[in-house]
Amino acid sequence: MDPSPRFSDAYQPREIARRVAGMGVTKAHADALTLLVLGVLAGAFIALGGLFYTVVITDSTLGLGVTRLLGGLAFSLGLVLVVVGGAELFTGNNLLAMAWASGQISTRALLRNWGLVYIGNVVGALGTALLVVWADSGLLGGGAVGETARGIASAKAGLGLLPAFARGVLCNVLVCLAVWLAMGGHSVTDKILAIALPIAGFVAMGFEHSIANWFFLPLGMALDAQGQISLAGAATNLLVVTLGNIVGGTLLVAGVYWLAYLRPRD
Repeated sequence: MDPSPRFSDAYQPREIARRVAGMGVTKAHADALTLLVLGVLAGAFIALGGLFYTVVITDSTLGLGVTRLLGGLAFSLGLVLVVVGGAELFTGNNLLAMAWASGQISTRALLRNWGLVYIGNVVGALGTALLVVWADSGLLGGGAVGETARGIASAKAGLGLLPAFARGVLCNVLVCLAVWLAMGGHSVTDKILAIALPIAGFVAMGFEHSIANWFFLPLGMALDAQGQISLAGAATNLLVVTLGNIVGGTLLVAGVYWLAYLRPRD
């Protein structure tokens, strides 16, 4: 008899590990057009969550913690749309490393998935940022939303290398844990509840998500009439945060759970 704990309303952690590895095999073998299209959708979904976050925190008088918590819950819209609606997000797909470590997919297949999905995510995030600019969403609240967007982008572009990397690592630990928990649920409600707190947590604590930053930084720069946001700082942020996301998702979530549940045993 399996001595591991059982949950009436969720898959066991060992079963989640198997499901995540199986999902990785399916994603790694998906055709390029499907990955690109679903990647564009995910980039757009995360961008919409980013805009929702920006609006919610603008002119809040609730204090730092409560404001960022509410903003984080709003931002979780993005991953809810990705997981429930069905899309391909680069940061969540770092969990494919479990299938790779188990020898179920090749290094080439892993990198192919990440590359195609990342490109799609960037296109979706940039396209949404452009639509937001055309929609004059920055004028909401008498222009206060635009000021918030510029402030967010300026802070991200000004981050040092080590803080940006560390925040990227911590961010994708929570993003991949949100996907992991969602894989344990059976219903749409299960998945939404599983996603909300990890995502609200990383946002409230100020961590860095590479795909979200492909929305926040271009949007802030587009609204920055004075040209005060550094292009070099923005590019550095995107590169370093992406690397941090990979480390957090592959080593600290996929790697740890692979060691716990899927590694070969005598």
